[in-house]
Amino acid sequence: MKKDIIINSTASEHRIAILEDGRLAELFVESPGKERMVGDIYLGKVAKVMPGIRAAFINIGLQQDAFLHFSDIGESLHEYNALFDEDDDEDEPGSDGRGDGPVSGPSNGGAEPQTAVAPPPPRHQRQQEERRRREVNLERGQEILVQITKEPVGKKGVRVTSEISLPGRFLVLLPFDGKVGVSKKLNNFKERRRLRRYVRSIIPEGFGAIIRTVAESKSEELIKQDLDELVKIWRDIEKSVKTEQAPALVYKDMNTTSSVIRDLFSDNVERVVVDDKKLYKEIRAYVQWTSPDMLGRLELYRGREPVFDKYGVEKDIQTLFSKKVWLKSGGYIIIEKTEAMTVIDVNSGRYAAKREQEQNSLRTDLEAAREICRQLRLRDIGGIIIIDFIDLDEEKNRKKVYDEMKKELRRDRAKVTVLPLTEFGLMQITRQRIRQAVHLSFSEACPTCGGTGLVQSKMTTINMIERWIRRFKAESREFRLILTVHPSIAEFLTHGTISRLTKIKFKFFVRVKLVADPNMPADEFRFTSVKSGNDITEQYKG
Repeated sequence: MKKDIIINSTASEHRIAILEDGRLAELFVESPGKERMVGDIYLGKVAKVMPGIRAAFINIGLQQDAFLHFSDIGESLHEYNALFDEDDDEDEPGSDGRGDGPVSGPSNGGAEPQTAVAPPPPRHQRQQEERRRREVNLERGQEILVQITKEPVGKKGVRVTSEISLPGRFLVLLPFDGKVGVSKKLNNFKERRRLRRYVRSIIPEGFGAIIRTVAESKSEELIKQDLDELVKIWRDIEKSVKTEQAPALVYKDMNTTSSVIRDLFSDNVERVVVDDKKLYKEIRAYVQWTSPDMLGRLELYRGREPVFDKYGVEKDIQTLFSKKVWLKSGGYIIIEKTEAMTVIDVNSGRYAAKREQEQNSLRTDLEAAREICRQLRLRDIGGIIIIDFIDLDEEKNRKKVYDEMKKELRRDRAKVTVLPLTEFGLMQITRQRIRQAVHLSFSEACPTCGGTGLVQSKMTTINMIERWIRRFKAESREFRLILTVHPSIAEFLTHGTISRLTKIKFKFFVRVKLVADPNMPADEFRFTSVKSGNDITEQYKG
């Protein structure tokens, strides 16, 4: 599969497109006010502990408190807490300094004598008991070091974890973890063993690491440089923790562009094309340091045609705003977002009139499955996803659709769970949500409909005006009013030989002067008393 990274940069926005076989597969957008937050580390303060939902809310200085689920409280929370005390730098008795056991008391190795009558509980049970003890000890006002794992979505704040990790080019540093792991995608056994042995030999005591896939075949010198840089960053964080006043940002992760190069620029990427000279130099300097052998794949775009137009990205971006996505076969899918889930409907379109209904339905479903997987990544749709495929009679065909979905979802870097089709032809998917859906980077809620896509009907607004006048006449002896409405409502009121406004005047014996104001919301109105000149709308509202 051919893979390219295309970067378009302007003074106010960076857009990074990931192309797979020439088609847009992922899109990242960064602009002022919408910077990347995942990976940032904060010194926070516990604002609220809620055992009922097994979570706490952490004040990290943002508009909304961060959400910390008890399952995201790391095994080494006690180690982080030790950072808050200048005199608590030494390992306490019973600790091996590598985060594998409790701070005090017997270690997980079992220092206390055991009897045959009462054997030691399993390791996972001891860990659960320890976690429960930590949960009880989490108190309001307590300082805690947390890292953002999910950006805010809708009205929900960021999600955080106390299991801190610092990603580098070849390693992910795990402070206090003490274990060295290797990416599952690195399949070469000898290389896995070489890297693990080397990292174990150079990593400082008390630290753990995950060796990334891109570390394969890299020299020991490059890996050590990466480790040293990450350890240095952590030492700076430790200093900040001891000097900063919570809540405070103690570490800002790379911006979107840099993180994409760090995480995605691997051997399967054929080229990286950048249209900004300054950004090109920055990326080149980073690649020169981390992977000099890949410098030849980095290109500065000098063409007159916009780079996204040149590679067909701009055209693909337009599909982000459409609910309907056409398939090559003539079928199409409809994507609808609700508060609780995303619903996708597959339709046969022109295929419906052809023969061999079962085979045609299967072809459409298979094509739809591939396009849906692409759209999930492209739009970064997370949470619960329900897909209504075209009904298939044969079980083997339903399995083909399920297998195709699983195959296509392997390309997805987010964690995805997919279930087989139900009797009703529905497929259930859950997809990890890390950031807001990408279309939110290009749009904002409509000021009229509030993002619902629906506005109050004109007739409903007229009926509300009529009920207002009825209440006004029941309580007041005035008969002269000024009515201010949106121009569309004004036109609706005055349309016809005998207009709706005329009928209202005769019905209630009032004189109404109509004023059209384009700044007035279409579902609102304002009444002003001619006698006093005051706005009396609220006085007679129901």
